[in-house]
Amino acid sequence: MWRLSRQSLLLTFLLHLLLQTAWSLHALKQSEPPRKIYIVYLGERQHHDADLITDSHHAMLASVLGSVKENQIHQMHTSRSWDFLGMDYRQPNGLLAKAKYGDGTIIGVIDSGITPESASFADTGYGPPPTKWKGICQVGPSFEAISCNRKLIGARWYIDDEILSSISKNEVLSPRDVEGHGTHTASTAGGNIVHNVSFLGLAAGTVRGGAPRARLAIYKACWSGYGCSGATLLKAMDDAVYDGVDVLSLSIGGMKEDVGTLHVVANGISVVYAGGNNGPVAQTVENQSPWLLTVAATTMDRSFPVVITLGNDEKFVAQSFVLLETASQFSEIQEYTDEECNADNMNSTVKGKIVFCFMGSTLNDQQTSYTDVTTAVAAKGGRAVMLPRFYTETILQEDPIITDLDIPFVPIDYEIAQRIDEYISNGVNGNYIPKAKISLTQTRIGDEISAPKVAVFSSRGPSSLYPGVLKPDIAAPGVSILAAAQIPYYKGVSYHFESGTSMACPHVAGIIAVLKSIHPNWSPAALKSAIMTTALTYDNNGMPIQANGRVQKIADPFDYGAGFVNPVMAADPGLIYDITPSDYLKFFNCMGGLGSGDNCTTVKGSLADLNLPSIAIPNLRTFQAMTRTVTNVGQVNAVYKAFFQAPAGVEMAIEPPVLVFNKDRRVQSFRVTFKATRKVQGDYRFGSLAWHDGGSHWVRIPIAVRIVIEEIYSKIS
Repeated sequence: MWRLSRQSLLLTFLLHLLLQTAWSLHALKQSEPPRKIYIVYLGERQHHDADLITDSHHAMLASVLGSVKENQIHQMHTSRSWDFLGMDYRQPNGLLAKAKYGDGTIIGVIDSGITPESASFADTGYGPPPTKWKGICQVGPSFEAISCNRKLIGARWYIDDEILSSISKNEVLSPRDVEGHGTHTASTAGGNIVHNVSFLGLAAGTVRGGAPRARLAIYKACWSGYGCSGATLLKAMDDAVYDGVDVLSLSIGGMKEDVGTLHVVANGISVVYAGGNNGPVAQTVENQSPWLLTVAATTMDRSFPVVITLGNDEKFVAQSFVLLETASQFSEIQEYTDEECNADNMNSTVKGKIVFCFMGSTLNDQQTSYTDVTTAVAAKGGRAVMLPRFYTETILQEDPIITDLDIPFVPIDYEIAQRIDEYISNGVNGNYIPKAKISLTQTRIGDEISAPKVAVFSSRGPSSLYPGVLKPDIAAPGVSILAAAQIPYYKGVSYHFESGTSMACPHVAGIIAVLKSIHPNWSPAALKSAIMTTALTYDNNGMPIQANGRVQKIADPFDYGAGFVNPVMAADPGLIYDITPSDYLKFFNCMGGLGSGDNCTTVKGSLADLNLPSIAIPNLRTFQAMTRTVTNVGQVNAVYKAFFQAPAGVEMAIEPPVLVFNKDRRVQSFRVTFKATRKVQGDYRFGSLAWHDGGSHWVRIPIAVRIVIEEIYSKIS
């Protein structure tokens, strides 16, 4: 296992990292001209004497040698899920029990901090931290030394003068979470088992993290009103390596890659990132480096239906958080169309009525503020608002907004909107007064809800930075995830819903902690391989997983990577595609060696032979061949046969088609060839390759191929 020195990644100008002295330096800063922060890779330690190290670093800074990169600002991405993933904590012989619920592993979370009072982070029944732990509990306002415990074993915070001038006035210079994002993600990854939890009566039950007995180490590098600085992220990563975490979860994003992540992976730590929330547009996936695990978001088999009943007894089902009975009895409908539907047009005529907006110009559906309209309708005595939307998943994440409205707001799709409009139009002729009522929200779970589906907001591939790397890698639940809230929160609730790839990311981090408990010697690449090669491409009803968007479609690898994460099978993958950290240097120019990350975006030749558990060929003109290597981690004596589905328009061959493993042959390589069968300037087509041992192991990898005539081809004309 690669171990690099702690001094090897002091990648920021330390004079800009204020830490505990931030307030005093802030007073000085007000009289100074604005300064920019630069991230500088100082290379691997060349001396063991501290003074020589300092002198050499100062010399490099003075001459501006090494890699220099302007600091980047990153944004944070926004109970039932674990059972849906097959990780029932009550099963005595289940995956969690075998992994001792993640006990002994340490999950590092770089985010907006933590709410230590939450029951998700209580330490009842925990022993001392693992002996490898070297971290600290960094105190500050509203966060004392006793805020850490045997569950929440460490917490640090990071700030610089640029952040200080921009953060919310509610922020505190300590690990305390005032935004809530970090508390939610940390409890999703490794929160305790907490019973009798709900959000205002919805989704009632038991809430927990993926590895409920894992320890948590918190690194507050993201600030309310500002986001996450690349410089503070880098320092947090360096501390996490030193502290001894096993997996690092970062629910943050940006189109530029974070420096230093390869350094973390080289130290045997899996790094899991959110894939971004800019879907369903292609080429929006973030955090694209091949050594990272990049996570897409999906729905799960839980919904929050409300029933809209019209006066003719026609019923429609929508989803929203309706907790008020103001519209539970039949009320007259007042319709507004297109531009009429805005807060300024709401007057006393809406009193006692349900307002329905029919957006004939459907492209304008996202331009109408449902909060402004609903607030205005409530102020004039209206009872509810129904408004069409292409997507409702992102609205459901805003539970404090929807539930804090004085009257119900119900987003509906355009088919329902059309039917309601027809009902109203028929009534205008004098036949009847159009009326409707809206039920309270219920909680539904089970197979009647087809899931998972790729969330509409989940960013899509292909990778714009590395077209030869298939991204995202994997998908996990990320819609309406119930997890711990910051304190104080809306109406005093302790747990709430959030949606986003930010919520999918800690699911995978928690799964890695569980797998690491069972396979402590597996590398980050091995863990990534196990997760990807066992992923599901079919939903809970045996149908191909769908991807939500303006037009729903069958999901492909650019939507969900290898598929939907399957932790139970990932614990026993059969074969793994492993990569040593030094292997990345064969394909990337990383100034200063492992851990630089700064110039790692410069690719040396083709990435085709990087031993990833996926294949992406962005420019297949005639013929291309590549090699992959697999390691047997299952039964010692095993025979695997190749099964593949070639992308349309491509001939594909595997040599050899059979792999025989025994105690002397645990590692074997094979060659994959692709030949274009037509000469076109085409789009991506998808396929797969699976190795099957005749038993339970199907070791599957996704394939994406684009046939081209010209090397560089844009679909945009």
